[in-house]
Amino acid sequence: MSKPRKAVALISGGLDSMLAARVVMDQGVHVEGINFFTGFCVEGHTHAIRKKDRARPKRNNALWVAEQLGIKLHIVDVIEEYKDVLINPKHGYGQNMNPCLDCKSFMVHKAVEWIEANGFDFIITGEVMGQRPMSQRRDTMPVVARESGAGDLLLRPLCARHLPPTLPEREGWVDREKLLDFHGRNRKPQMALAKELGIEDYAQPAGGCCFLTDRAYSDKLVDLWQARGAREYQLDDIMMLKVGRHIRPSERFKLIVGREEGENRFLEGYRKQFISLHTTSHKGPLVLLDGEPNESDVELAARITARYSQGRSAESVTVAVREPDGSARELTVTPMPPGEIPEAWHI
Repeated sequence: MSKPRKAVALISGGLDSMLAARVVMDQGVHVEGINFFTGFCVEGHTHAIRKKDRARPKRNNALWVAEQLGIKLHIVDVIEEYKDVLINPKHGYGQNMNPCLDCKSFMVHKAVEWIEANGFDFIITGEVMGQRPMSQRRDTMPVVARESGAGDLLLRPLCARHLPPTLPEREGWVDREKLLDFHGRNRKPQMALAKELGIEDYAQPAGGCCFLTDRAYSDKLVDLWQARGAREYQLDDIMMLKVGRHIRPSERFKLIVGREEGENRFLEGYRKQFISLHTTSHKGPLVLLDGEPNESDVELAARITARYSQGRSAESVTVAVREPDGSARELTVTPMPPGEIPEAWHI
């Protein structure tokens, strides 16, 4: 009998990677999943914080997909290694701060390392030719295979019949005729295949959890780099860029204003790292100051804090200012009228 073949599938948590793994599994190949944690796919985290997202499933979609498929999932922390991909992308960025082509090559390269270390035979991805404008074009898909070092060990089951046969196909580990010829951005073929396979619950097609494709998030990341004078970040930075209203009145500092109770609770966890403000005479948000504000900056921040409190129409509002060391004082300020907060301050 021939040796049972083993493949590792890149599992993002979306429908495409779920289907790609299933198509190969149905050919008798032993499949396990791998998910690379960069820090930028934190949808479950924000869904748990924001009230408007409270009804959405609080789950790690990659883990959930693996459970539905009945396969083992390996989650690999690549936060530190990924920094160079984001900061110095060889192929540049997409529409926002998304280095999609470099990102895909990086992840497939990490999968190559993994299969070599674990005795697996080939790699599966859920890519579809023509679906993504940067990393899934006919001319860029070979770039991923080449620059990752995967070569023809990289199988894309959903669009394989548009591509030259890979080693798993040539060797008969998988039947090319049972692979697919999906192409373009229309997700109806994937949805039809899911229905055929009895898959009823899955992440929204065309969705995604990479915040780097989001314009607002990308603007905040660029602002962070400009303010610090260095293209660097830590995991806490990644998380905080997705939370609160970000306002930068000066190069010296910005405010992170909690927009609701869940965000206020989250920001509470950073009060030992930042100056924080909250109104005591009226109900209002928790506000963090990131940077090096001077005394007049703190007073301006207090007026903006008052503006977003229930005392926004009052003649005066009392604002508590707390230092990271726990020392505190109070300021009585006039709330800043909405029209006096320039749109350019909002990141």
